[in-house]
Amino acid sequence: MADAADLQPPRRPLSAQVFDVLLWGGIGVLLVISFRPAEIDKFPMLFSSESHMGEFIGGFFSPFRFWDAAWSPSDFMDKDWSLYIGKMWQTIQMALWGTALAVLVAIPLGLLASGNITPSWIQQPVRRVLDLIRSVPDLVVALIFITAVGLGPFAGVMAMMFNTGGVLAKLFSEAVEAIDKGPVEGVRATGAGRLHEIVWGVIPQVAPLWVSYGLYRFESSSRAATVLGLIGAGGIGQVLLDSTQSFKYDETGCIVLVIVVAVSGIDLLSSTIRTRLL
Repeated sequence: MADAADLQPPRRPLSAQVFDVLLWGGIGVLLVISFRPAEIDKFPMLFSSESHMGEFIGGFFSPFRFWDAAWSPSDFMDKDWSLYIGKMWQTIQMALWGTALAVLVAIPLGLLASGNITPSWIQQPVRRVLDLIRSVPDLVVALIFITAVGLGPFAGVMAMMFNTGGVLAKLFSEAVEAIDKGPVEGVRATGAGRLHEIVWGVIPQVAPLWVSYGLYRFESSSRAATVLGLIGAGGIGQVLLDSTQSFKYDETGCIVLVIVVAVSGIDLLSSTIRTRLL
């Protein structure tokens, strides 16, 4: 029969326990320090009469209150659904092109940023460039392109290409650094050159993961394109902004419904594709 001491769960080293206490204690201290700067003390205002939250919620859900005796089908049907759906379709097209161009940019940058196939004197500068690209917010990039090419979807597409390209290049490089060296060495043993090693030894291993990352970023870009529309970069964001600024909260609710349905459909489609790939 096993000794009682042998049945006790293993204890973590004292140094690990101290580290956990310092880590979580530090996070707790930061939360306390950040309470006033983040204005968390204003939380009760969400439920006060001064916040007009009730007015917004009432207008937002008014087209969908089918159970209300005062509701009529015109509350739902009389909205400009063709405009909302058309602008959402434009948003999806922007996200599609932004992601496609980002993938074209990310493939060479991701390979150059991979430490296992690229010398450090190339890899490190490329990594720093990718850090710079990812650090610039989408809205700032969009404003730059709006200044260059004017208002419209093209500025939004270029902004998504810029930011998404940096993110995907980082993810692509990490996937390359995690590959099995066996296939690469096998291609090298045939006397093939460096380019053939990448094409036949690296790309086949990372292609499914790259496609998965690309699909995930397409989902993210579909949401990001909505935000870019708020500053005139095309898509449904401008219509959403106009409805809120005009206090037409019932239209805002319908626009949000279109966005939710579209993004959910994209998520289901991309999840199905990723399941088949991985």
